[in-house]
Amino acid sequence: MESSRILVAGASGLIGSALVTSLRADGHEVVRLVRRAARGADEVCWDPDGRYVDTAALGRIDAVVNLAGAGVGDRRWTDAYKKKIRDSRVLGTTALAEAVASMDVKPRVFVNGSALGYYGETGDRVVDESAPPGTGFLPELCVEWEGATAAAQEAGVRTAFVRTGLVVGKHGGAWGKLFPLFKAGLGGRMGDGRQFWSYIALHDEVAAIRHVVETDGLEGPFNLTAPDPLTNREITAAMGRVLHRPTLFAVPAPVLQAVLGEMAGDILGSARVVPKRLLESGFTFAFPDIEGAIRAAL
Repeated sequence: MESSRILVAGASGLIGSALVTSLRADGHEVVRLVRRAARGADEVCWDPDGRYVDTAALGRIDAVVNLAGAGVGDRRWTDAYKKKIRDSRVLGTTALAEAVASMDVKPRVFVNGSALGYYGETGDRVVDESAPPGTGFLPELCVEWEGATAAAQEAGVRTAFVRTGLVVGKHGGAWGKLFPLFKAGLGGRMGDGRQFWSYIALHDEVAAIRHVVETDGLEGPFNLTAPDPLTNREITAAMGRVLHRPTLFAVPAPVLQAVLGEMAGDILGSARVVPKRLLESGFTFAFPDIEGAIRAAL
């Protein structure tokens, strides 16, 4: 893709920071949305809770990538924090979509974050992008989150949703918490370990987002997860092999539920999700297997 000017929301997060680094390394101009006064030409102020974007400062934008949102795994899901999780995604996406729709020269693509939480509990059933949403907080959130892009879609902007799995990265997300435990020899399966975890290497996550941005015609949902989901038990064993540590410390489901509350359902639940549309679009994974993904993160 020729050099483009790309607006990124959520640029300071695990995925966003890696995406910005990748884009800039290839000569693209990245403009980051920030919640304070802009300090340079590469920043634009916004207030997602107030549904405000400084559109006057945007200038020409070729693509928008929205990865903003409060961390789902950052703290226990109280009613207040669940509201923050929802508002940070739905209100922020609405603000961005409305800003995109209001521009005289609109970006050619709007890629919006989403999550595999869309599908809810799938057990050992394999699901792809054609599956309906599940029930509960996360599926309902994802439906509303994706729906908040309506203004951009109605304005004729190509819009895609990247339903991201568990990102294997060292400095954030679920794996950012798992690595220290396993390195200390305290890692182990969670619950009975039979639940499927749909994971993706951080490198492939960034490459897949760029693929969706750069490939004309790609719109709608795309599952960003490695082709072969594994059980928590299998992933635990792989962590032990790669890190050369024992994996003896199983965490019983009641303990997780006591410590994490409602959020424990996301860890104990099973999501066997495959990236059908991503593969059909010609994307190739650099780290399709779990051991390669773990090694890439170290």
